[in-house]
Amino acid sequence: MSKCFLCPRKCGADRPRKSGLCGADTLKLGRAAPHYYEEPPISGKNGSGTIFFSGCPLSCVFCQNHELSDRCFGKPVTEEKLAEIMLLLQDKGCHNINLVSPTPYVPQIIRALDKAKLDIPVVYNTSGYERVQTLLALQGYVDVYLPDFKYVSAELSGKYSGSPDYPSVAAEALHEMIRQRGGCEYDENGIMTRGVIVRHLVLPSHKDESTAVLDFLSRNYDKSKFLLSLMSQYVPVFKACEYKEIDRRLTKLEYRRVSEYALSEGFDGFFQDPSSQSSEYTPEFDLTGI
Repeated sequence: MSKCFLCPRKCGADRPRKSGLCGADTLKLGRAAPHYYEEPPISGKNGSGTIFFSGCPLSCVFCQNHELSDRCFGKPVTEEKLAEIMLLLQDKGCHNINLVSPTPYVPQIIRALDKAKLDIPVVYNTSGYERVQTLLALQGYVDVYLPDFKYVSAELSGKYSGSPDYPSVAAEALHEMIRQRGGCEYDENGIMTRGVIVRHLVLPSHKDESTAVLDFLSRNYDKSKFLLSLMSQYVPVFKACEYKEIDRRLTKLEYRRVSEYALSEGFDGFFQDPSSQSSEYTPEFDLTGI
């Protein structure tokens, strides 16, 4: 690859000779293993075959995967090795192949999928900060889109994620994801085989931002075409201690107010139990499965 323009930053890095603003140079993974803490139709009984990629176009101060996103920790692999990992996870009985933070490696992922010829769905697990042009290249390869929709405020997205353009970029990206895979379908075991699940993490001190996100989603998208996953799992990690207003756990009251609002707006989907506020749900990035 050279002159990388895969993500909205369009930094033009001459990869793999030079890393991009995302920190990525060559194809690199931090972990590949069954994961049991995704939404129910993703995890199922046997787990989701989750592959964590290194690097990230965003710079979220509260990132739970900061070893990968900020330090770009991981092990370089070939496209052939990536295809082999996908097939091993399929052989273990995983319900899908779940690509976490895959954006910097889309061309290599496509070639690996061509080699693997999987019999299970592919999940594209993303921050939502995506170029439509990159998503178009994935059409026919991705069965389930699992994007975040973090903010509608340019001020907050700039402050906490280093990307004031996040709201407008994520909005366009979500339209494309729904165009490709909107409308949920399931197999006989209740595992999602096609669809879009939009995740939103409620931040402490910012329940009004969360209700604004829900308002935006309700106004701009057909709610029958996607599911909402409203998350309460925020833990103050990484650089969150530098921001007093988010340097604490989310209260049950904050989350209840937002979840009640989501229900009143007619969203269908998933609501986390407050007990999910634990670092135990973040896996060890120890090169397992690579």
